[in-house]
Amino acid sequence: MDNYIVSARKYRPSTFQSVVGQKSLTTTLKNAIMNNKLAHAYLFCGPRGVGKTTCARIFAKTINCLNPTADGEACNVCESCVSFNEQRSYNIHELDAASNNSVDDIRSLIEQVRIPPQIGKYKVYIIDEVHMLSSAAFNAFLKTLEEPPHHAVFVLATTEKHKILPTILSRCQIYDFSRISINDTVEHLQYVAKMENVTAEPEALNIIAQKADGGMRDALSIFDQVVSYTGGNVTYQAVIDNLNVLDYEYYFKLTDAILIGNVAGSLLILNEILNKGFEGQHIISGLASHLRDLMVCKDEQTIVLFEVGDVVKQKYLDFSGRCTNDFLYKALEWTNDCDLNYRQSKNKRLLMEILLIRLCQLNTSPAQAQDDKKKITLNSISSPEKKTENTLSVDKKNIDEKESSVKSSSSSQNPLLPSTEEKESQIPKIPVIRKRPGLSLKTSQEEEKKQVAHSQVEQSKEPNQQSTYTQEDLNAYWIECADQYINTNVRLQVIMRNAILQETQNKDFFEVSVYNQEEEQLLNTHISGIVNFLRLKLKNSEIEMTVRIDKENKKQLAYTDKEKYQQMSDKNPNLAALVREFRLKLD
Repeated sequence: MDNYIVSARKYRPSTFQSVVGQKSLTTTLKNAIMNNKLAHAYLFCGPRGVGKTTCARIFAKTINCLNPTADGEACNVCESCVSFNEQRSYNIHELDAASNNSVDDIRSLIEQVRIPPQIGKYKVYIIDEVHMLSSAAFNAFLKTLEEPPHHAVFVLATTEKHKILPTILSRCQIYDFSRISINDTVEHLQYVAKMENVTAEPEALNIIAQKADGGMRDALSIFDQVVSYTGGNVTYQAVIDNLNVLDYEYYFKLTDAILIGNVAGSLLILNEILNKGFEGQHIISGLASHLRDLMVCKDEQTIVLFEVGDVVKQKYLDFSGRCTNDFLYKALEWTNDCDLNYRQSKNKRLLMEILLIRLCQLNTSPAQAQDDKKKITLNSISSPEKKTENTLSVDKKNIDEKESSVKSSSSSQNPLLPSTEEKESQIPKIPVIRKRPGLSLKTSQEEEKKQVAHSQVEQSKEPNQQSTYTQEDLNAYWIECADQYINTNVRLQVIMRNAILQETQNKDFFEVSVYNQEEEQLLNTHISGIVNFLRLKLKNSEIEMTVRIDKENKKQLAYTDKEKYQQMSDKNPNLAALVREFRLKLD
């Protein structure tokens, strides 16, 4: 039986042209060889499995070739090339710095450097994982690296350039190897599959390339593993089963549930993924990558950043049309925050479920959100400080009671107000919202759609009134609105009663003057409820208001004891005479 050789060794490049994904570096090395401009020391750095040691060996063979080709490649025919291919060349020495990192090892290397080559022009010393050398070994190597014999060439390779001494870096030409792109990796895997008579789906090879993360050696190792698992028929499903990769179909189903606001469906999909043994943070990071891919597919300029097969790319293109940019931007931000907080969370599953619930609510249409806001307006007036974003229902009974009390009190105080029967006909019916679409876990999607349609029909029945009113009517209903807060926010009631309403050129727009910044902030906090109240009472949906600080009257109100005494004495001079007569002092 023939000895089996793994693909990473069997298909290791032997020429610069066969090196995958490093065209700029190989072109530079070939030009240096053809122009006879060789440096005495090179540093090849980059991630694992991208071709650093391979390029160093090809470079060493090419500069010793007796008959190089016109394009700067080795001939593979001369004695030097043949001895290199058969691994018996004495002109090329490889040293593993991970296990030979002492000063004695470097001194032994320096002794070998003095001996000239017997065949060829150069002796090449390839030092792999050079960052593992000790500081003493680096210092012993400095002089030889700076001024080696003319026949010696050093090629250093490392994955961690930052660990090498600056004095070493300054003596080398540095070549930074980049990660191999997914497309280049897939093309090379297709070539290997063809040579090995293996049937492979492009989507399956794309998953292998993504799993390799830019390393060709890792990609070929995974390829061999999957071929052994499938028996020579590499399919997409076989790859994700063998490598335990989360299928992108799950992310499409999850995103589809999020877009329609189906909280229950999204939680069930998450549960199914967790039951398959996938770790939570892997799911979150995968969802973030999926949303990122949808984002880059929405623009023709950024679609080049999406490196997948044509079938998968078309599916992402079709699906991205359903997502708005605002949705994707906010979803990416929340998903990234969830990923950052995952390790610190005590209940990691709950953290993921909260993310999905927020994402389901994120895609709620602005029209639906405006309808929900209008439906809870009266509730916000009666209890503005307890209003929250997640209000799910309106207590109709409490609203009716408060409206009846307001009608009775205001009719007795102001004869200009309409009668009780007239006001009842003016108050729109407020539907009771039992469940909000997208929040209930038990309500089916059909019931949610019926609720949305019913609420929209009810909202459309509200008339858009523009009745005229006088300044006296506005002032009367302003005081009535202030009295609504007598039990819930006395501070706001006092501010509204002391405020001054001023007309503007626009009849439906008025200004409210207050005396300090605190009053302005508090009034602005409740401005929506106040405006809605006035629109309802005055039967005019165009009413708007703004709040400003009246600087001229800023000191009109008395807050301290001295200010109160001053106002009282100005109104009654006898008070000042009384203080003087009894020699009273105000602390």
